[in-house]
Amino acid sequence: MQYVLIALILVIVIILVRCIRIVQQAKAFVIEFLGAYKTTWTVGIHFKLPFVERVAKIVSLKEQVADFPPQPVITKDNVTMQIDTVIYFQITDPKLYTYGIEQPLVAIENLSATTLRNIIGDLELDQCLTSRDIINTKMRTILDEATDPWGIKVNRVELKNILPPKEIQNAMEKQMKAERERREAILRAEGEKRAAILEAEGEKESAILRANAKKQQQILEAEGQAEAILKVQTATAEGIRLINEAAPSEAVVKLKALDAFTAAANGKATKIIIPSEIQGLAGLASGVLESVKSDEPAK
Repeated sequence: MQYVLIALILVIVIILVRCIRIVQQAKAFVIEFLGAYKTTWTVGIHFKLPFVERVAKIVSLKEQVADFPPQPVITKDNVTMQIDTVIYFQITDPKLYTYGIEQPLVAIENLSATTLRNIIGDLELDQCLTSRDIINTKMRTILDEATDPWGIKVNRVELKNILPPKEIQNAMEKQMKAERERREAILRAEGEKRAAILEAEGEKESAILRANAKKQQQILEAEGQAEAILKVQTATAEGIRLINEAAPSEAVVKLKALDAFTAAANGKATKIIIPSEIQGLAGLASGVLESVKSDEPAK
């Protein structure tokens, strides 16, 4: 009898210990009493009544990620392509999540597939490829409203991959290649145009510099010639002034004139016309020379 009592006490202790539950952070326990929802346990230590209460579901309150396989969709211009989506969601109401719908992840997958088909069906292929943000926003809004009765909040929706048919991909690659070649040709033409402009500007500046140099050379040569003429005229004026100051006789002036005519001939003239006054002076000079020669033997 004593052993039976000890065993009974041990069983009661084990049952009571098993009825003590600790709820971890970011988790929630949905508790049922005799099969009906009673409460939701949050973080901390809790005790449930044995046999009449049970933990119906343990719910994670962390943000979760659901990566769904590619779904076939048809665009407005009748192009069939594969799109796979990634959904980030979080359970906000454990009670609704537990009792709101059976297999909520399957429901979200099917709902995202139908929503994606509806959105893509109103867009053409080019719009689908360039409007990911718009598609993501629309899908998140629709899914978030649809999953509110299930205690789920959809935080983000991302289109992971958009896979057009192979022939469309080849056509897009050819189009991208042609676009790159067009841009390359434009850049090359712009470069050649810029080079030609720079070369023309260089030639222009070079011509201007040469013209300025020639102009400066001509100015300097003219200034040099003007200065030389000025010096010659100054020297001539100075010579005339000195002659005037010396008051030369008429014979000296005539001799100077004769020298000037001789210099003008410079040995090249065959005939020189000499004024009568200078001719007389020249005859007088020759007579004086002859008399001097005749007097030399007498000495």
